Amino acid sequence: MKVVGRGRELAAVRSWLAAETGRLVLCAGEPGIGKTRLAQELAGHALALGREVVWGHCVETAGAPAFWPWRQILKAARADPDEVLAHDAEVPQDRFRVFDAIATALDRDGLVIIVEDVHWADEASLLVLSHLAVTLRNVLLFATFRDPCPAVADLMRSAVRIDLHGLSTDEVAELVGVENAATITELTSGNPLFVTEIARAVDDGTWRADQPPRSIRDIVTARLDRLSPDARDLIKTAAVIGRDFDLDLAAKASGVPISALDEASTLIDATGHRFVHALTRDAVDAALTTAERRTIHRRIAEAMAGSTHYADVARHWNACGETKEARAWTIRAAQDAVTRLAYEEGARLYRAAASLEDSHDIQVALGKAAYFTGDLTGCVQAAQRAAELATTPEQIAEAALVLEAAPGAGVNAVATPLCDNALRHEVSPATRARLLAQRSHLAFYRGEQHRLDDLSRESVDLARHSGDDRALAEALHARQEACPGPAGRTERLRLAAEMIDLAHRTHSPRGAMWGSLWRIHALIESGELAAAQEELPALKLACDRVGGQVPLWHLEVVTACLAQAQGRFAEAQKVGRRAYDRMRVIEREPASGAYFALQCGLAAHLGVTEDGLTLARHFHDPPPRFRLMSKLTRAFLLLRAGFRNEALEWYRRTGPIAEWDLPAFFVLPGLVDAVLVTSGLDLTDELAVILPRLAEFRGEHAAGNGVAYMGPVSLALGRGHLALGNPDQAVADLTAPSTRPHVPAHRRSRPRPAGIWLRRCEPWAATPTPCNAPPTTSSAPWA
Repeated sequence: MKVVGRGRELAAVRSWLAAETGRLVLCAGEPGIGKTRLAQELAGHALALGREVVWGHCVETAGAPAFWPWRQILKAARADPDEVLAHDAEVPQDRFRVFDAIATALDRDGLVIIVEDVHWADEASLLVLSHLAVTLRNVLLFATFRDPCPAVADLMRSAVRIDLHGLSTDEVAELVGVENAATITELTSGNPLFVTEIARAVDDGTWRADQPPRSIRDIVTARLDRLSPDARDLIKTAAVIGRDFDLDLAAKASGVPISALDEASTLIDATGHRFVHALTRDAVDAALTTAERRTIHRRIAEAMAGSTHYADVARHWNACGETKEARAWTIRAAQDAVTRLAYEEGARLYRAAASLEDSHDIQVALGKAAYFTGDLTGCVQAAQRAAELATTPEQIAEAALVLEAAPGAGVNAVATPLCDNALRHEVSPATRARLLAQRSHLAFYRGEQHRLDDLSRESVDLARHSGDDRALAEALHARQEACPGPAGRTERLRLAAEMIDLAHRTHSPRGAMWGSLWRIHALIESGELAAAQEELPALKLACDRVGGQVPLWHLEVVTACLAQAQGRFAEAQKVGRRAYDRMRVIEREPASGAYFALQCGLAAHLGVTEDGLTLARHFHDPPPRFRLMSKLTRAFLLLRAGFRNEALEWYRRTGPIAEWDLPAFFVLPGLVDAVLVTSGLDLTDELAVILPRLAEFRGEHAAGNGVAYMGPVSLALGRGHLALGNPDQAVADLTAPSTRPHVPAHRRSRPRPAGIWLRRCEPWAATPTPCNAPPTTSSAPWA
């Protein structure tokens, strides 16, 4: 049947195809309004132009496997869905590797992807659509949904929206003739599907002008009544399965041969396994009695005994009242969803299983799935519930280990008592090692640095003796946090070597990544920048093998730090910004914190960039452990930008120096910032208190966890002594070997007289570099 009333939309379709550029188009409207028909027109035009078109359908039932529409699309695009969706599910960020793999498989110039009924999509599939919308530059994405649909709200920012409305009386007349056009328009509100079905009813003799149908259901019921009993049974079974149904399954469950479907050509489309419209299926299902529906659900569930569509089987068992079977299949479905990285679906299914009969194991699994989705509230609630349901010491420990220590205080407030309680029970050595590692992490974020040594040391000892590789990896992480600063650098290098050995033994690219990162951080902190640079290829290899956005962020952050430390400022700014953009959509706090620190390091050479000034003035509230560091960094950036009053205000917010408690791995950068700020603001009394603290680290280098390098400590000491009027000590510090070890040989010159060092350290804050000063690579840092 021809398309009417869609001239504007069809013109838009042709213009999108002619543009040959990618975009996301969201087509909204009520059921039957013509969304699928417009998609078919788009596909037809694209095929006529020689373009490739692939389709994916979201289903209305809750039993579809994870990423179901994308599995269909990948298969239609001649890509192996299982291969593309292969992954390492150790951490939640791993699914970005899957998203990237889907994007790579579908990144074809001119490809048209049509996704129908995204209002039924699982959240993971919507995240893929959002990712492709900003990733694929030459692919046209066309998605349909019923309005209203809150789930697609986030997609609107990167999409073109089309809203379809009912046909006018004249347009209806084009479809059914003028005789009944007014009556049909009033009856249907111009809904094209209803209009079309009435036109079919006129053709097949079920239309009566004196008793017109009031709904699609009336039309479908009339058609069902004209079918044979076998055909009706087959159609009813198919409707209970869903709009898209497995014909063999429908035949097996109903006991009716497939050939009976030949009578139902007005209800089933040309594929033979799909109702002509979702409303058609809904009308058939609505006509069933409660007893009929329960019987059909049971027959389908029994017929699916060997199926891997676990959620679908669970749905059918639940619908016929068999809660024990439904719970078992729901748990299988949840496990499958999490394995496929569809964490939101996994959490939903675990909650459904718990509603049938709760247990400790379900709540532990739910907590982990909720954590992977970023639902920390749900994760905390599940951990608490798991602890309530625990009946053994090992179960109590499992509940405590659901939660992971975090910079914020919210999760830790619950995790700490759970962990402390678990440690009071007798558990296996490996489990105790994991609990101690967890408690050490919690102490780290709570600022209890004095507890880390004992906790992490016992954790490592137990893990090594237990022979449990997972426990050892967690213990090494905890121990690494317990060894900050110059005093712990040698041990951190040993821990890095042990982690790399463990990674090689267990074939863990993630372990290799962490070991390489720890080693590079320690080398930067020791001032061995060339050695750190040589480690980058090994880190890159490990990050590539892990895959996903977070490992790439770690690589880019430390690459930018090294570039900044070695005087390649343009590269540092470019790579640092790329890292920030990559990570801020995943985890905002670490993304902003690392980029903030890098801007501080760059500001010492270039002045403050626009990004640096924006962060200084609008930086979000950091976790409690980093609030003092954030205030010092803001003050430094604002001072470098020439805003002395604002810098002074932020410095005053740091409180009494005697009460300062800087993050363990950022003590030296924090003290350097404080020296430079108090020097530039002529706060000599405060400077005189801070300088001795920093002097304890004379000969060291100020670097914080591989995010930024603030140079040799002696350089900051020299500036501080100069501001205090101690020129002899300033000269001694400024000419110390540690202030000049990193200038490449081809850029070194003869030693400079002390007077030159003093002139180079004149109060720089008095003549700030403009905020828009371009990055340069013309000078080595800290020389």
